[in-house]
Amino acid sequence: MNSKKTSDAKYFQRGKIQELKAELKSEKKDPKFTRKKNVLKKIVANMTMGNDMSPLFPDVLVCMDIPVLEIKKMVYLYLIHYARNKPEMILMSLNPFNRDVNSNNPLIRAMAIRTMGYMPVDKIIGCLGKPLHNCLQDRDPYVRKTAALCVPKLFMEDPILVEREGYLNQLKDLLNDNNSTVVASAIAGLIEIADRSDKFDLSINFNLANKLLIAMNDCTEWGQTYILEAMMFHVPQTNQDAELLAERIVPRLQHANAAVVLTSVKVIIYLMNYINNEEVINNLYKKLGPPMVTLLHGGYEIQYVALRNILLIIQRRPDFLNTELKVFFCKYNDPIYVKLAKLEIIIRLTNIRNVSQVLSELEEYSSEVDVGFVRKSVRSIGRCAIKIPEATDECIDVLIRLIHTKVDYVVQEAVVVIRDIFRKYPNRYESIIGILCENLDSLDEPEAKASMIWIIGQYSDRIQNADELLDNFLESFKEETTEVQLSLLTAIVKLFIKRPAVGQALVPKVLKWATEDVDNPDLRDRAYIYWRLLSSDPVAAKAIVLSERPAITTEVEDMDWNLLDDLLLNISSLASIYHKPPNNFINGIKSRKLIQSPALNPNIHMQQQKTFNFDEDENQNIYNNVNNPYSMNDVEPMNGNQIDLLDFENAEQNNESPQIDTSDVSSKNDDQFKVRENMTPTNFGSGSFKINNDLLGLDMNITEPNPNMNNMNNNNQFNNQNFMNSNMNNMNNMNMNNMNMNNMN
Repeated sequence: MNSKKTSDAKYFQRGKIQELKAELKSEKKDPKFTRKKNVLKKIVANMTMGNDMSPLFPDVLVCMDIPVLEIKKMVYLYLIHYARNKPEMILMSLNPFNRDVNSNNPLIRAMAIRTMGYMPVDKIIGCLGKPLHNCLQDRDPYVRKTAALCVPKLFMEDPILVEREGYLNQLKDLLNDNNSTVVASAIAGLIEIADRSDKFDLSINFNLANKLLIAMNDCTEWGQTYILEAMMFHVPQTNQDAELLAERIVPRLQHANAAVVLTSVKVIIYLMNYINNEEVINNLYKKLGPPMVTLLHGGYEIQYVALRNILLIIQRRPDFLNTELKVFFCKYNDPIYVKLAKLEIIIRLTNIRNVSQVLSELEEYSSEVDVGFVRKSVRSIGRCAIKIPEATDECIDVLIRLIHTKVDYVVQEAVVVIRDIFRKYPNRYESIIGILCENLDSLDEPEAKASMIWIIGQYSDRIQNADELLDNFLESFKEETTEVQLSLLTAIVKLFIKRPAVGQALVPKVLKWATEDVDNPDLRDRAYIYWRLLSSDPVAAKAIVLSERPAITTEVEDMDWNLLDDLLLNISSLASIYHKPPNNFINGIKSRKLIQSPALNPNIHMQQQKTFNFDEDENQNIYNNVNNPYSMNDVEPMNGNQIDLLDFENAEQNNESPQIDTSDVSSKNDDQFKVRENMTPTNFGSGSFKINNDLLGLDMNITEPNPNMNNMNNNNQFNNQNFMNSNMNNMNNMNMNNMNMNNMN
């Protein structure tokens, strides 16, 4: 074999058209047509390399009359290659094709009808009618098999012709053929047409299904795959029919061919939808396990296909393969795509009994060379903590050990994971925040920075130097990504709400930058909202900014059940690898659905309802006793002794130091929250002043007099530099001893 490959390599050299034409026209004696073979090999090789060999078409066409099978194969390959791009040249081959389809040699007849089916040329398709009818009824089974596969190809080009000529009925007749190979080819053609035709639906009754399963015993492995695929078009009418067919297919799970095994798995899972006996279903799932595990000992490509299909089955049946966890542990020489697929399955199979073993394995993976795999492993530790509350302490210990390794990307992923754990289990693991703060210099990725900033802001009332930490992040605010900027803005507002004295120096700075120096509309809008809330209604600001977040669960990673049902009907296909419906990446193909039947089990395909159960007593509207912050009719004008973040300049011009109201805002009666009529969005503050950067872009001057603020300058403009300077002076002049924290908390 190696010597043959070496000898064939000499043909892959760029040849000149004139030289090749001369060799084809050579009249030297060549009784065995050896020279013709060599020239055609050179032509096919050049054609494969992308060289244009179309000028040789008349000379190559002459070779169709040579009664040598190898030469005819190369000529047919040449014709197929240029059929779509050079249709006018293909018309010259009609007469030779008509001779070949009537040849006494069945191999030549089969090759001719196959080649004609591959050529999408109107004239060829028009001439295919009678020869295809004859080949579908040919005495030789190989010709009938080839003709059966030619029908779906013709259907792709001209479905009306196929229906008009009655080729579908001839394919159905071939299902009763005495040759199993012909039966398998006929069913393959019908399936291909049924998947693409809106007018033709393939339906196989129970008797025909039994006949096909009997014929499968004599088929090749690919013929078995076609017949097993046909079982997807049988709708059992009773539970007993489904159980019987499933039991007859179970032996195919031991087949050496992976395609046969996976197709058998697909059909059995499909038939389970029509079985109501839970014990039978459990036994069938147990029989599916060992064959799927066996596939994991094959080549890496087969392993990956098996893993992607196992992932689908596990989402339908979580206890599937729950005793085979070690099979999915990664080997050092596994490709990265296999490792990542195994990692996903490991997390889904993790439970309270094996979590310690899984965490030990994940910690070992975190020292691998591949950075992407290490990141995924660290995140998987966090998923274990969220999935299994009893193992959270152990997960935290593993994460702390990983942080102590001082590997940058490991530390950053650990910070992201710990943020999620804090959200899932608030007020339980705050003692490790100090360890996280020791590694701030290691954070250079946006997600890690945003996670650390979130932790500091969320627990700013417990971190003594939270303002210093946030101020360090604020130094590079303008250069950070939007994700970090949004997180930093929210964290500083949280700090200000929880510890007003500490956060007052940072809030004006971040609000100024976010509204004036940043182009991102999301960041700017959020800053304006915070600015408005803090200036007008601190209670509403606290209710919104410190509101309860939805609980983090692993359910968000589960696939939609409608999509899962579709993919389980497409196991062993590309859809099960992409985890997308076939019609997303294949044009014109129909999606498969479960068909109603008296035997259909309603509990199998019913969607699982995912709802959040809130305690009505503890989770009432967060705005109870708080006026609507989004309605301008609920905004109270600022009193003279309250801080207005928009009015620092006015306070400075009047040599006044704004003071925080020491009264408890939450204790105010509803009748105290009154608003002047016709209040516009820009005059919610005290006095009459103008804001250049108007929140709504209206640049409105409000001149309505306010008796409580007569000493304010009218039409005072907002000055950026004075805003910062006066803000710092006002903060230093405030009497912190008289401050009442309840004003914001």
